[in-house]
Amino acid sequence: MIDPRKETGRRGEDMAAGYLVSKGWELVARNWATNLGELDIVANDGLHVVFVEVRTTTSNQFGLGFQSVDYRKQQQVRRLATQFLQQQQMGDLPLRFDVISVLLSKERAFVDLQHLEGVF
Repeated sequence: MIDPRKETGRRGEDMAAGYLVSKGWELVARNWATNLGELDIVANDGLHVVFVEVRTTTSNQFGLGFQSVDYRKQQQVRRLATQFLQQQQMGDLPLRFDVISVLLSKERAFVDLQHLEGVF
């Protein structure tokens, strides 16, 4: 049986990836994982290598998804980004860290997407 939380997260990541592609961004990697954790999306917007943390929720009861990206999570994403860049040839583009918050209905239908650029 599929874990409903993982399915919700996957659906949000798919929506976020589609949104970025629609903006003309190149998706470099999705769900890139090491023993330290996982990067949701690595993209190139033409000016930056962008590490995107995607947060998907089915309610705003406990705040918006991006509000759950705390200092600890930011540090983890930074460490993973360093590992990623050591393994990949990304040139000399500057880095940026974005968060995309996806809100779905209880039935997992799209409700809203917010993209915050350069948030950490």
